[in-house]
Amino acid sequence: MNTKIKVQLSFMMFLEFFIWGGWFVTLGTFLGDNLKATGGEIAQAFSTQSWGAIIAPFIIGLIADRYFNAERILGVLHLLGAGLMYFMYGSESFGMFYPYVLGYMILYMPTLALVNSISFNQMKNPAKEFSFVRVFGTIGWIASGLLISYIFLWDSPESRADGMLKNTFLMVAIASALLGLFSFTLPKTPPRVSKDEKVTISGLLGLDALKLLKDKNFLIFFISSVLICIPLAFYYQNANPFLSEIGVSNPTGKMTIGQISEVLFMLLLPYFFKKFGFKKTILVGMLAWTIRYMLFAYGNAGEFTFMLLIGIALHGICYDFFFVSGQIYTDTKAGEKYKSAAQGLITLATYGVGMLVGFWIAGKITDTYLLDDGGHTWQTIWMYPASFAFLVFIIFALTFKNEKIEYKQ
Repeated sequence: MNTKIKVQLSFMMFLEFFIWGGWFVTLGTFLGDNLKATGGEIAQAFSTQSWGAIIAPFIIGLIADRYFNAERILGVLHLLGAGLMYFMYGSESFGMFYPYVLGYMILYMPTLALVNSISFNQMKNPAKEFSFVRVFGTIGWIASGLLISYIFLWDSPESRADGMLKNTFLMVAIASALLGLFSFTLPKTPPRVSKDEKVTISGLLGLDALKLLKDKNFLIFFISSVLICIPLAFYYQNANPFLSEIGVSNPTGKMTIGQISEVLFMLLLPYFFKKFGFKKTILVGMLAWTIRYMLFAYGNAGEFTFMLLIGIALHGICYDFFFVSGQIYTDTKAGEKYKSAAQGLITLATYGVGMLVGFWIAGKITDTYLLDDGGHTWQTIWMYPASFAFLVFIIFALTFKNEKIEYKQ
């Protein structure tokens, strides 16, 4: 790639994840503080991510891959998303807010695949070139958190009391409009398949890869992937409200430690793969979820703040060692014939079904331990995902037979 295209793609990735991180991290806190939403209602809002993940393959497979250039669809989706973000900014009740956030996530989730398609189309060697471009997405997520906490101070107790956290949606609306307009300047990425080519529902959802479930090891991995998304949902839904409620300063900014660790542990992943193999690497990722939630359960905003920060920093191990390792394992097991279908199936099962169930459970448990003063019994709440993650760890350790997987960079 020439320098101009590399800069364009990097800026595209920066904005794509700046947008996601700029409102999704603080969503639970905003809904509880500004709209007085219950745990169940907050779970409904977060579940829109899962509905978006389930619907996204249809938008990509039926429209983007067949009729229009990817960069144009990206532009239209983000311009529409900017409008919905503005309506979310002006919402005064959960009933008003929910249709907008559902519509927004149905529009946003397909853009995650589109930015990848646009990037890959410009690369001669994606295995080597993509990581440089993709890291700017993580930088964008970090930048949004630092802006919210340290520049605008929207998540401080005083600003939250004044309802200032809603400004995150206005910030993201502006960023989304910017990316929408910028998308039309991106390199052309024409449709990948002929509009006359036959399309099937099973192909769009990756169901053609269900044949892989006949392999016992892959079946165990598949089930474990769905189950581990249940404790993952607790982190997305509850971490920021938890930190804000117990009085941790600049909670959104501190949560960016998780994205910084994600970059660092991504660099360490090849070493772990080579040294310890797939099974041990993924078990470390599972165990990290249990340790993280135990740290959350017993940490506090005083002398044990370091426990909370360590718990946040474990995000790199939690995510990279399980999900990225899982993507590599899936790629290896699927082979050329089912490679795309298998990745689509895993995404549908985890971000779709697994997290949909996880958000619902997290909402129910959070409501169960709501106190009369509006606070929560957080220690008890965090013990649920900690215990569940450890149960998945034990099941996987006992049932998955070790096999050699080659890590290809």
